[in-house]
Amino acid sequence: MKERLVAFAAGALLAAAPAGSAEAPKKTPELLEKGRASFERNCSACHGDKGAGDGIAAAALSPRPRNFATERFKNGSKPAQIFETLKKGVPGSAMVPFTNLPEEERWALAYWVAELKGPGDAKKK
Repeated sequence: MKERLVAFAAGALLAAAPAGSAEAPKKTPELLEKGRASFERNCSACHGDKGAGDGIAAAALSPRPRNFATERFKNGSKPAQIFETLKKGVPGSAMVPFTNLPEEERWALAYWVAELKGPGDAKKK
């Protein structure tokens, strides 16, 4: 009986939990522009204007912000993986979750950051 109650409670919690992220929107020039603008507002202070990890706040952070062009992405460099990083943040770093941004803006930002990565990074993952 106890096992049934636990299973029912777990199922109820899963059913009540918010659904996962909607499907990724199609990458368009407009979405990339939205991502670029969001990157300037939300990311460049740490990651720098071009994503080189050299923003004005970078020197004060430990660990330093990632250089998107030359360093491996901690959680993957595909837009969906970057989106998840934006959603969850990176524990032990200054990279906080960006859940304050609407989902579409986080997707735009994920696509923009993917554009900043160097050509060899995807092969390393």
